[in-house]
Amino acid sequence: MRLRRLSLALGLGMALALTGCGKQEPSGLAPAKAPAPATEPDVKTTAAATPSKTAAEAGKPLTVTRLNEDGSETVEETPGDTGAQNKLLAAVASTVAAATSAASAATPAGTPWQEGVNYKRIVPAQPTNVAAGQVEVLEFFWYACPHCYALEPTVASWLKSKPAYIAFSRVPVLWNEGHRSLARLFYTLDSMGKLNDVHSEIFKEIQVNNDPLIGPDPNNAAAAERVQLSFIKRLGISDADFEKEYHGFNVETAMQRADQLVQRYQVVAVPTFVVNGKYITDVSMAGGAEHPERVMSLISDLAAQEHKH
Repeated sequence: MRLRRLSLALGLGMALALTGCGKQEPSGLAPAKAPAPATEPDVKTTAAATPSKTAAEAGKPLTVTRLNEDGSETVEETPGDTGAQNKLLAAVASTVAAATSAASAATPAGTPWQEGVNYKRIVPAQPTNVAAGQVEVLEFFWYACPHCYALEPTVASWLKSKPAYIAFSRVPVLWNEGHRSLARLFYTLDSMGKLNDVHSEIFKEIQVNNDPLIGPDPNNAAAAERVQLSFIKRLGISDADFEKEYHGFNVETAMQRADQLVQRYQVVAVPTFVVNGKYITDVSMAGGAEHPERVMSLISDLAAQEHKH
């Protein structure tokens, strides 16, 4: 049995390594191994006590069987006080109804998705930064992550057909100086209104042309700036405007917010998605790298559920 569990664990680890880049990866081009995406821990639900109604009605000692978290059962008896027993029955019924309602609300109706399997609930839910009636979807990513690059065409296609009520934002991770340099490039171009024009070009430069866009030393921010300046000039973007925004207020503010979001959602692997501050998922949870479209379908269903509420 132990060997079987070990084999399953190793198999799962290998599968996850194919679908995400981890926080501990080097900030260069090709992470060799990725840990499982970090998500909120499962919220364990313990079955409610289930008393015998017949015994309560007869005024006899009431037998209550409780299902413990480890799968064992505890059998208890209560005095034959009919009034007290009826109160206990009502309390149990209320607990069961609340648990059933919560479970139903957590799973989008008419979908194959399961909470704890395909996505996890974030407890407590976090505040969002979108207008009323909008559902926030965040993608945490890294330009040097090959898995983010592989998923990008699927994300781009989904963006063309997503409902108008979904407010989508990419959030670059800032785990170390190499990540921060690419995040600064992202937010500088965003502040200039040029990001949509060159987003795919940045991915291509790093993933196809093997240029990390951070220089030979990931910890040398000044060198990274020079490399990125040379890159954007080749794309026809004003170097003067770029340098003006690079350390400007808008970029610094955006970097701080991104850092807060990464910490708030405990993101340690990319790509990772958060829906409306309530649910977190990734490619492996949604169905694996062989079916990247499934994660976008899952996000759409979770967003639709949030929009109804």
